[in-house]
Amino acid sequence: MASAAEQLAANINFGAIAKADELKKRIWFTLGALLIYRLGTYIPLPGINPEALRQSFQSASGGVLGLFNMFSGGAVERMAIFALNIMPYISASIIVQLLTSVLPSLEALKKEGEAGRKILNQYTRYLTVFLAVFQSWGIAVGLQSSGSIVSAPGPFFLISTVITLTGGTMFLMWLGEQITSRGIGNGTSLIIFAGIVANLPHAIAGTLELGRQGAISTVVILGVVVMAVAIIYFVVFMERAQRRLLINYPKRQVGNRMYEGQTSFLPLKLNTSGVIPPIFASSLLLLPATIASFQSAGGDGTGFIATLTAYLGHGRPAYMFLYAALIAFFAFFYTAIVFNPQETADNLKKHGGFIPGIRPGERTAEFIDQVLTRITVLGAAYLVIICLIPELLVSYAALPFYFGGTSLLIVVSVTMDTVAQVHGYLLAHQYEGLVKKAKLKGARRR
Repeated sequence: MASAAEQLAANINFGAIAKADELKKRIWFTLGALLIYRLGTYIPLPGINPEALRQSFQSASGGVLGLFNMFSGGAVERMAIFALNIMPYISASIIVQLLTSVLPSLEALKKEGEAGRKILNQYTRYLTVFLAVFQSWGIAVGLQSSGSIVSAPGPFFLISTVITLTGGTMFLMWLGEQITSRGIGNGTSLIIFAGIVANLPHAIAGTLELGRQGAISTVVILGVVVMAVAIIYFVVFMERAQRRLLINYPKRQVGNRMYEGQTSFLPLKLNTSGVIPPIFASSLLLLPATIASFQSAGGDGTGFIATLTAYLGHGRPAYMFLYAALIAFFAFFYTAIVFNPQETADNLKKHGGFIPGIRPGERTAEFIDQVLTRITVLGAAYLVIICLIPELLVSYAALPFYFGGTSLLIVVSVTMDTVAQVHGYLLAHQYEGLVKKAKLKGARRR
């Protein structure tokens, strides 16, 4: 059976998509949902002066606003109804995961299976609403205090902005869940992916225009192209890298029959934390620059925040060191949250599995934790390299965020996941065709 599956996977032709009706429906649904998302990024908030907003955003685009604008596909720059994007939901999901490992009551819910997962998802939604209201209120107050951006400041503008931005986030959360269940791939990841890819042609055209004007040399542009290709190849290689632990299952007797022992593998990804460490590290380091830009807009360009921003500017040694340190920290921290060696060891012991040469139970948990720590060192180093090399070019060549390591990492990772799911649907469709042919042959023989 395994060899047949491998042969089918090797011979998959994307022309078979035309025959897979279920897959076509999922693809069209995903494209339609992403189109609705992109249309929402062009619907501005009521009561906003677009020209004043554009001028204000340009002065603050080097901070965390520029990063969020990249993830939202330009919705922050236009202050659209989807300006918060799906980020409050991602933050809420991470916070609930953190609390699950800390609070025994939430950990018990996690172990209850599907019913517990539904309750945790409901908690995540409530927390998303709270974070969205908090962030949208801060945005509304910031816009109103900036002067000429809001045409009619007052309580009505504050309330309408909070309701609109929070509603936009909740709609995107629902849309992401619909894409996950009725479309192709992870809905949340695809929404962020669509935001980055949508503005990528504009970023490329802007970079080529700077090259034509002489602001960026041709050598730098060619270097960026070579770097992007090398990073994509490196990301694909590292994201597929695994450390597989051999698991043996002993012989067992069921009734009068004796079943031979089985062998399987426990795959441990080299980068278990995914793209979370670069996103968190970027957000924390760009926060002082964002605060300083608002202070300078209000007429106060001095103080501790302004001094801190001067030392944490792009390309500065302090920025690079803290960026690498934060990426490594979050890589270890998030890996410890999403993967529990003790729980894995208990599950292996419950089903009779064991690692050769390692006693089941506590010793197995220690061994898995030791292996996971070692490969996380390589995973953290990989993330640091991927993010620091483009960061140098972004800083010294004045390139957009879209050429940074975080954006390339997200695009490549989501693409790999989506292609893998398409392959899975095509494989299932080919299996269904084989089963139908086998039934027809059996009926003819009869």
